[in-house]
Amino acid sequence: MADTVHNGMPADRLEGAAWRKSSRSGAVGNCVELTWPGHDVVAVRNSRDPHGPVLAFASPDLAAFLAGVRNREV
Repeated sequence: MADTVHNGMPADRLEGAAWRKSSRSGAVGNCVELTWPGHDVVAVRNSRDPHGPVLAFASPDLAAFLAGVRNREV
């Protein structure tokens, strides 16, 4: 894996990443995929562009955002 994960880096730099797609994703392919290259980082990519750029989030920040979405706070 890359030493540091940063926004905009090519997903290919995360060699050996285990990308996961939600089981709720449709057959059309409009999905995001996630991987955890470190305990404190989550990387996100577009499933239609698996070699394209990633967005990197601190794990606690992404968890707080998703909780806000579930609670309709965001």
